[in-house]
Amino acid sequence: MSETGLNELRMIAQVAELLPLRRTPAGTPVAGCLLVHESKQSEAGLERTVAVELQAVAVGDLAMVLISGGPGANVSVTGFLAAKSLRSRAPVLHLNKIEFVEGN
Repeated sequence: MSETGLNELRMIAQVAELLPLRRTPAGTPVAGCLLVHESKQSEAGLERTVAVELQAVAVGDLAMVLISGGPGANVSVTGFLAAKSLRSRAPVLHLNKIEFVEGN
């Protein structure tokens, strides 16, 4: 396993669900959400419609940015994927950048 391996995900999505803001024991704000993405993509020369739902989390100042948009907000996000926990290997997108976008 490489310590410096590339792990970056960029997508435009809609905030379908926003979890209540919480704080770590050290007082750092944490905001979780469910992102929904739908688009048309090219694969093997064919166009296909794709849809995905992905849990995401923002920590620190970015958590405050995320909750300012609320459910229904369209966002362009960048982050990295990590396992939800030691017990659950389900992927969670840890957000590094959030930009609000107009329209769908």
